[in-house]
Amino acid sequence: MNLKKKRIGILGGSFDPAHNGHLAISKEAAKRFKLEKIIWAITKKNPFKIKSSLSLQSRIKGCKKIIKKNKFIEVKFYENKIKSNKTINLINYFNKNKKNEIFFLMGADNLINFHKWHKWKQISEKCNILVFDRYGYKKKSLNSKTYKTLKSEKFKFVYFNKVNISSSQLRKI
Repeated sequence: MNLKKKRIGILGGSFDPAHNGHLAISKEAAKRFKLEKIIWAITKKNPFKIKSSLSLQSRIKGCKKIIKKNKFIEVKFYENKIKSNKTINLINYFNKNKKNEIFFLMGADNLINFHKWHKWKQISEKCNILVFDRYGYKKKSLNSKTYKTLKSEKFKFVYFNKVNISSSQLRKI
């Protein structure tokens, strides 16, 4: 019996703070790649950043406020459950029963340093990676070590009507 896998998107990050850009790529991914559910997996601390400006609880609350009526998006904190803040461990958690097809969502800015992530090649082998174009990052991301290494059917660069906002811009306001 061949059961159809559930198509799940994961958008990981500190969401410091969550904004309409996160929502826009989630909606676009769900529509374009026929995802049944998208999980915003909040991390307590991004390993590439010094510290979050908002508490974990405030960031979770902010995410839930942004997604409001978008019931296909869930906001979750998995680090206590999986005992890790590594993306590969989160992907393995969702792949453990082999009933899901995972789509990992990221902005083009993250692609530039993706090769520095823990077990980055394994992440690309275990899920589909959807990279969303962002203002000012297209050239750098397309010239990145990751992009040049991962040209495969598991990797898609997604062009769409971008929302020109970032969490770092919002923190400066």
